[in-house]
Amino acid sequence: MRVLLVSDTHVARRAKAVPEQVLVEAAVADVVIHAGDWVDVDVLDLFEASSHRVVGVYGNNDGADLRARLPEVARVELAGVRFAVVHETGPAEGRERRCAARYPDTDVLVFGHSHIPWDTVTDTGLRLLNPGSPTDRRRQPHHTYMTLTAEAGRISDVVLHNLD
Repeated sequence: MRVLLVSDTHVARRAKAVPEQVLVEAAVADVVIHAGDWVDVDVLDLFEASSHRVVGVYGNNDGADLRARLPEVARVELAGVRFAVVHETGPAEGRERRCAARYPDTDVLVFGHSHIPWDTVTDTGLRLLNPGSPTDRRRQPHHTYMTLTAEAGRISDVVLHNLD
C-alpha cells in the first residue's frame, strides 16, 4: 500500500496552490495522510476528490469549517500498520519520550506543525515522521513531502521528497 504523507499546506496564506507533484502523488497513492494546517477547506476537498482515501487532522491554523470535518487526532490501520496522525507534538527536545508515552498502541506517528522533516524511532519502536511542508519551507532548504509503503504490518521505502 503506497501512502503519501503531507502537512502544512497553508493554502492560500503561504502558497497559492498545492504543488502539482504532490497532487500527482496523491492520485497514485492508496492513502493520503495530511497532518493539518490545510488552512482552506478547498484543499481538503481537492485531496478528497483526487485521492483514493484521505486521513487527516486539523492544525492550529485551521478554522471551524475544517475542525467540523476533521479530528484533532486520527487513528487508522493500514496493511497491518497502526498509524496515528496529529498536528502538534510539542518541542523537539523530549519528543520521542513524550510521543512514546502518549501513543503506546501506535506503530507510526505522523505529525506536522514545525515544517521541519523528521524521521526517528523511539526506544519503544514508535516511528515518528514529519513530512515537512510542500509550500512553506521556513528555514529548511527545500519544500518537502514523504511517501512510504505499508505492507504486512511493516513500513518500508520511507522517502523524503524535495520539491525544489
